[in-house]
Amino acid sequence: MSFINDRFMIGNDVGVQLYLDVAKSQPVIDYHCHLNAKDIYENKPFKDITELWLAGDHYKWRAMRANGIPENKITGTASAEEKFQAWAETVESCFGNPLYHWTHLELYQYFAFEGTLNSKNWREVMNHCNKLLQQDDFKPRALITRSNVEVICTTDSPLDSLEYHRLLQDSDFTTRVLPTFRPDEIFEPQPEVFAAFISKLSQFAGNKISTIDDFNQAIAQRIDWFHEAGCRISDHGPLEIGYQPADERTVAAIFLKKQRGEKLNAEEQAQFDSAMFLMLAGQYKQRGWAMQIHFGAIRNNNTAMRNALGINMGFDSINDQNHLARHLNGLLDAMSQQNALPKTIIYNLNARDNDVVASAIANFQSGESGIKSPIQFGSGWWFNDTRRGMENQLNTLADQGLLMNFIGMLTDSRSFVSYPRHDYFRRIVCNLVGSWVEKGEVPNEPEILTRMIKNICHDNAEAYFGF
Repeated sequence: MSFINDRFMIGNDVGVQLYLDVAKSQPVIDYHCHLNAKDIYENKPFKDITELWLAGDHYKWRAMRANGIPENKITGTASAEEKFQAWAETVESCFGNPLYHWTHLELYQYFAFEGTLNSKNWREVMNHCNKLLQQDDFKPRALITRSNVEVICTTDSPLDSLEYHRLLQDSDFTTRVLPTFRPDEIFEPQPEVFAAFISKLSQFAGNKISTIDDFNQAIAQRIDWFHEAGCRISDHGPLEIGYQPADERTVAAIFLKKQRGEKLNAEEQAQFDSAMFLMLAGQYKQRGWAMQIHFGAIRNNNTAMRNALGINMGFDSINDQNHLARHLNGLLDAMSQQNALPKTIIYNLNARDNDVVASAIANFQSGESGIKSPIQFGSGWWFNDTRRGMENQLNTLADQGLLMNFIGMLTDSRSFVSYPRHDYFRRIVCNLVGSWVEKGEVPNEPEILTRMIKNICHDNAEAYFGF
């Protein structure tokens, strides 16, 4: 029997049945990823499996470094063969790491390879994959179609032209590729970076930005630009959730200081960030958007490697925030008081905070929107998209909220073959629910169980985002 099979990751009969009858065939709504719309539109073939698999994959890079692989065979100038061999050698040490499962799910689902990758067969596997990669079925659009993907939401700067999103809408590609509004520049603490953003934003707006009101109006115009291109989601990635209220006059003065290129102190930055969150949330609420907040990542921690390789090279870790409950409840409450609380998804990177986040979310649920669980406890992401991390998130959600209403998994990936992560998640959730049935903790009610799994794997996301 192949290592990857219908019972893979599922340890009970009810879970296997739910997976085979319901979860396995559900289309994918990938509402958060980092694919590039240009790459999808141009649809260029990959040179080899090394380019497809190892270019830009921080997960694999971290594992290879831990396995003693020299950097030249990870992000350097070593040949494709040397890099693939180094990865194959690392796979042997990955038992217990989700990379071991993801690797073999991808080999099985895309390349019909039923064995396991190791240091002895790496060349055979590489040749097998490289031969298939020359076929049209392995170009980006075909890989997306083969993955049964209905919707892809990319991650885009407010200043993006969205040219390739619009070109894709006019093409014959059936998967919808929609932008996501990611306004990191608004929260940028470096004055010169913020000043450059204001300058470009003024050009788009056609007016000089002199006041906070000018700025807010220009941002609203960009949000409209995204909305017209099909965007229905924003994304924010702060290090911490913070809330520091300030009156309008104070915020206006802080904006002018920041615009002049002066560095804000910690209190001023917190006040400005809080005001921007409230402003943006109100804009999202008006348009029926969902707001994603991914928080808790400390980035680029290894100074020597940052100096040698640059930023975003896999030297990131989990933050530990103090007073999270007070700040998160304060931020959501301020949005609620101003009637500016949109559909919101909160993702925390530190699993110790699961109960804090889930219990805070429960304070702001409302049926008035017609959306079930409009404030969502987001899926396990980055360091938590492991089996343990996903099960922790699912159990916390079930403890504190309604698992039936969960909008499910995302890829959060730059890879065109990362969609087996949805399959991985589906196996985990079917196993979890099936184990509850087999232990007698919930009844074996096929109609309810089927609806739950179908909701989590597809239907809830479709209804929540309005796709």
